[in-house]
Amino acid sequence: MIFETLKPQVKSIVSNNQISLNERLLDVCKLLETSIDYYNWVGFYFRNGDKEELILGPYVGAPTDHTVIPFGKGICGQVAISNENFVVPDVSAQDNYIACSITVKAEIVVPIFVNGNNIGQIDIDSNTPDPFTEDDERFLEFVCAEIAKEML
Repeated sequence: MIFETLKPQVKSIVSNNQISLNERLLDVCKLLETSIDYYNWVGFYFRNGDKEELILGPYVGAPTDHTVIPFGKGICGQVAISNENFVVPDVSAQDNYIACSITVKAEIVVPIFVNGNNIGQIDIDSNTPDPFTEDDERFLEFVCAEIAKEML
């Protein structure tokens, strides 16, 4: 399975203290986007201090206008409140979806927890309808846990 071969690479990237955390996050985005054919946009959003909003961090894929997302708005904003993974097999069926591109068909968002607090999330868009499985969720939880270790 591709996820098992990617785990050591994710660990290696994330633990490389020779470069900044943002550079490491961007390298994780690049690895996932190039290694998994249905990951078409990979990025991170982080809580903006004490504000109830997310700010866009490192990402790869088409440019987005969604650099600030209020809590509760869109899939990412909902995850900021629910603290739970959100898998969207068909974005057109979601009432509270922020469209980034007409090519996006599905989305998965997994929160990042540091000391029990949701400090951000990984967000992945796919141009493939309903591509995400439980394996994607478990793998992305692993990625988020590795990143959290570096943010302590």
